Amino acid sequence: MTAAAKLSPLLALLEQQMHEAKLWEVSPPSDQALASAEPFAIDTLQPEQWLQWVFIQKMNMMIKLNQLLPKGFSISPYYSEVWKLDSEKGEILITLGKIDEACA
Repeated sequence: MTAAAKLSPLLALLEQQMHEAKLWEVSPPSDQALASAEPFAIDTLQPEQWLQWVFIQKMNMMIKLNQLLPKGFSISPYYSEVWKLDSEKGEILITLGKIDEACA
């Protein structure tokens, strides 16, 4: 199974989980906020904003365009730390771990 075939349903699940957790936003952040050079745009975006407006969008676009997907990244440790006191995000953290594994 290709990385795209593994990743696409995980991205859809992540989006669904974010909707269910009321983390999905209707309006995007400003272009300036999205242009941050910091990892996870930590200086301009909330963690869930980065997932929605940067990660999910870019990965879905790469899949759609049949581009080579990045490998060897880990985003779940960052989110595990950021959301360690928020038990409501447990399912999202599990999905992020699966995304990391799919792109290992």
